Amino acid sequence: MTAKLSRSLGLVECSLMGIGVILGAGIYALIGKAAALGGNAVWMSFIMAAFVAALTGLSYAELSSFIPKAGGEYYYAKYAFGSFVAYLVSWLLIVGLGIGSAAVALGFAGYFSALFGTEIILSAVILIVLVSLILSYGIKQSAWFAIGCTLLEIVGLLIILWIGLPHLGSVNYLEMPSGFSGIMAAAALIFFAYIGFEEIVQLAEETKNPTKNIPLALLISISVTTILYILVSLAIVSVVGWESLGTSSSPLADVAAIGFGPSAFTVLAVIALFSTANTVLIMLLSASRLSYGMSEDGSFPKVFSKVHSKLKTPYVSTFSVSALAIVIILLLRNIEAVANLTNFSIFITFIIINSSVIILRYKSPDLKRIFRIPFNVANIPLPAVLGILTSFLMLFNLGSTILLYGFFVLIIGLLFYLLIKN
Repeated sequence: MTAKLSRSLGLVECSLMGIGVILGAGIYALIGKAAALGGNAVWMSFIMAAFVAALTGLSYAELSSFIPKAGGEYYYAKYAFGSFVAYLVSWLLIVGLGIGSAAVALGFAGYFSALFGTEIILSAVILIVLVSLILSYGIKQSAWFAIGCTLLEIVGLLIILWIGLPHLGSVNYLEMPSGFSGIMAAAALIFFAYIGFEEIVQLAEETKNPTKNIPLALLISISVTTILYILVSLAIVSVVGWESLGTSSSPLADVAAIGFGPSAFTVLAVIALFSTANTVLIMLLSASRLSYGMSEDGSFPKVFSKVHSKLKTPYVSTFSVSALAIVIILLLRNIEAVANLTNFSIFITFIIINSSVIILRYKSPDLKRIFRIPFNVANIPLPAVLGILTSFLMLFNLGSTILLYGFFVLIIGLLFYLLIKN
């Protein structure tokens, strides 16, 4: 008898895991670079990125309410467009999450090296190995590790808010050194800080009452993190000028040091370690469940759907995506470029996901949807249309080099698809 995944997660656990991965490496590592582009008005970039995330979050919520399966994006695209587009979406997500987890692991290693003087590449590889072991041990254990990290991440951001509160109103929050184009570029970059809400869908087959809890967890995680991001961005530009933030490799720790002295730098750096480790965990969790779902459907080799008989976890998929992350760590080092390459795969995916919800409204109108996107014209959800347009806008703000790298990844995926089919 084939072992099945265990349904052990509730709404609180799914929501906190979503909040945890969104509050991960992006806000701790990239907000300084975003401030360099957007200036004191970087908070506008967070609102724009949140708007794109919320639009697509509504599409994920509707789709997951009547297709509650692990590897959600794969099935959404398959039912709407067919197997080939579904495969390309899944390929982009698996590779994108692998690249993203590698970037975040390098961010973790940078903080770890600053605190303990260790070698960066080795520290990043060890983190990936440890996280893969946690994921293989059990989903419930992985969830509680993620929840613990989430609480620490929130504490770190609350410290920043406390420090920034007396300084609010001290700067011009509409100052844009590079104009609106800088705000757009910052929004495209900082979108990396929102990646994570869509990964909640991958937990569908391990969640109690998924048709209700998955859509709710999606909307809760986006709402909570958006409020925190806007407040944090206002606080840090009030304490440290955007010019200084733009050159800092540890912007939030620098703010803490100004507020409470050098020891606070260490405290925020330690919190950043847990934050980045948590992001790596949930990215690898999502990638492994996606490859598991593709294998179950026959689009990946059957070995990827093997579930451990005792632990009830897809151990082959877990170790495979972890190996991919380790290889990427050995090849890539620039966190900004890697983050934008991850964003490329996410924006392409969002375009397809928003298109899928529109097509399935007509292709499968009788399927019961516990959640339906509001604001419709002739059964076409306007938020999904806006999600497509804004995703295209963000995509072309990544720059020509990232677009070139991204299409190269697509070509490799196409070749791999042909190899599998033959």
